[in-house]
Parts: sequence; structure tokens; C-alpha cells
Amino acid sequence: MNLSTADDNIKRRIMTINKRISGLQEDNLYFYNQPVSELRGGARVLINGREMGMYASYSYLGLVGHPRINAAAKEALDLYGTGTHGSRMLAGTLKLHNELEETIADFKGMEAAITYTSGYATNLTTVSTLVGRQDYVISDKFNHASIVDGCLMSGAKFLRFNHNDMEALENRLKQCPTGSTKLVIVDSVFSMDGDIINLPQTVALCRKYNAWLMVDEAHSLGMLGKTGRGIEEHFNMPGAIDIKMGTLSKTIPSIGGYIAGSKELICLLRHTSRAYVFSSALPPAQVAAAKAAFEVILQEPWRVEKLRANGGQFIRGLKDCGFNTLATETAIVPVVTGADEVAFAMTRYCQNHNHFVLPVVSPAVPVGQARLRATVTAAHEPDEINQAIETISAAGKEMGVI
Repeated sequence: MNLSTADDNIKRRIMTINKRISGLQEDNLYFYNQPVSELRGGARVLINGREMGMYASYSYLGLVGHPRINAAAKEALDLYGTGTHGSRMLAGTLKLHNELEETIADFKGMEAAITYTSGYATNLTTVSTLVGRQDYVISDKFNHASIVDGCLMSGAKFLRFNHNDMEALENRLKQCPTGSTKLVIVDSVFSMDGDIINLPQTVALCRKYNAWLMVDEAHSLGMLGKTGRGIEEHFNMPGAIDIKMGTLSKTIPSIGGYIAGSKELICLLRHTSRAYVFSSALPPAQVAAAKAAFEVILQEPWRVEKLRANGGQFIRGLKDCGFNTLATETAIVPVVTGADEVAFAMTRYCQNHNHFVLPVVSPAVPVGQARLRATVTAAHEPDEINQAIETISAAGKEMGVI
């Protein structure tokens, strides 16, 4: 290898991204990594000394700052301290960890569960543990980056199918040799588009071709189903999914990720998945917060109902203004702007008018499909949502989007 060439390539990559960011900052169009000073009631935030309506939050049920969840975290902190001093395999497992995993398994209707220190690590380690070089892994093209990275890391034959296209999924399954190990992975709710995977047909195809099914429920927990249990409840298909993945950092106001499945599956992951064996355990306060959050979801069902109503109001309002919101059915609402520069300019308008939205641009989405990724939560009130719609509409009119 020519070291000087490699060094030049690295420098070129560094300079390219730094130049792009510097240009955005000079034009007052850089909106990422802004420090939040205060979270005010779940629907408002204090940023750079200004209070804004929050429309970029993953706290779909508005549980951030919930007094019962905060109290559970404080109690665990007083009892256990700030850390666990080791991996779960060795000295890091607390009784609290086991209680959280039992809570998750019960909530998701599975036999057992295992937790990891991040949602990203959960997908990476699970996929790479379950399949290898002689196997096939099949992924929706719009799946989260952590799924893609897990597929690549596994060394399995990696096949992708067009987004939510069941004919394309079947064609991929047909490509796999008879008798081969096949793992199909899909998001439940897609984080950039807000639409829902066609679970009934996905399940039917997995059964027809004898494939395992793993579903990432990072954005469906608390959002889908009458009680917020997720996509199986949404479609009334209990037991349809083999491997349920989810995060503890979105609807659940903590940090980490989980897999729920059969006892045998969880036993395998607990003893062979690298992110469990070779990583320190989740901190006690975060574990207690997560456990309490699952309990609050069941005890305060109005939050799920209100989120659904708020999402419907937001989608209808933006569509009535003339915006393209793609195929969203959830509280994740893409407001398509087209060019990256338009998304940045609309974000600036909205934030200048005290509504915190964020732009999503290429390569996170295809070129020409830049958007505001706007969200509502159960913490928003109808009049606040109407105000946000008015602001986004004014921004769209100023930029010629509508």
C-alpha cells in the first residue's frame, strides 16, 4: 500500500466534510449539535437562550422528565452509585438489569430479553452473531444504518430489496439456495419517512421461504398498537416476529437497546454476542428509568391515544398546506423540500420563529429528497401543533416549496 496516497485520501475526506460544514456555518445554515439548556415539559426546549417548540424529539410519549421515572433513577443512583464496574458476564450484572429484561420480555410478549448499551450496538452485535459467511441476510433498503452495518459485519451474503416492496422481497428470498439460513430484517416504522412496514406480507413470505424475521422497533414502541406495545399489536399478529429489537432512548427516556425473543435465542446472545460479553453494563440509574418507563406506558394509556391524535393532526395540516409528507402514518412527518439548501433555509426560518425542526439532507436521504424531519409527541397540545404548521407553511411559501 502506498502510505502517502492513503494519507492524502484521508486528508481529502477530512477537508471535504470540513469545507461543507464551514460553508453552512458561514451562511448561518448549520443547525446540528446545538446544546439544549433545558427541556421544558417535553414540548418546549431552551436553546441558545431562546425557548422554542420542540418538533425534533424522539420522546414520542412525552416521558422525558416524568416524575415517577426520575424518582426511580434517583433511587437507583442512591442505592448502586453511578456505574457497574464491569461487563454483564463478569461482575456487572445487577438485580435491576434482570428486572428490566423481565419487564421488556413481558411488555413485548416474548419469553426473554437482553439489553445492550446502545441501540446501534444492539443491531450490530445481534445480526453479526446470528448469521455468517454461509448465510443470507435480506434488508429493506431504507433500514437504519446500524442494521446495514450489522449485515456487512456479519460476512453473510447481503441482499437488499426496494423499500416496503413485497414482490422485491420475494425475489430476494427466491435467490437464496434451498436449505440455506435466511434472516430478513426490517424496520417497523422507518425513521426518515414515518411509514410502516407491511408486516402481514413480510411474515407470510418469511414463513413461505423458511426465513427468520427480525424487526427493529426503535420507532414503533409506544407509537403503534392500542397500548403502545408495537407493530404486532398494531396488526393484531401476536407471535409473528422471531426477533424483536428496540431502543431505550426514544419513547423510553433512557439509553440502550434490547432484543426480545425465545429463551434459547437470548441465551445464545448472552454468551456469544460481543457487545454483551465485552462491554460494560448499563448504568443503574438508566436501567431503573427504563423499567419505570415501561410501567408508565401501561398505566397512562392516554399518552398513546394522544400521540396518535397529534400525529394525525400534524399530517393533515401539512398536507392541507400543500406539502409532500410521503407515506407517513405516524408522528414522524417528513416535509419534503427537494434540494438540501431549501431544507437548510426552511429550518433557519422555523428556528428564527421559535419552532425547533431539523433538516435531513443527502447522503442520509437520496439527493433531491431533502426534508424537514418533523415530529410531534404526546406532550404537544393541538394549538401548539397548529402554530407549528403555520410556521412551517410560511417557511415553505417563502422558499417556493408550496
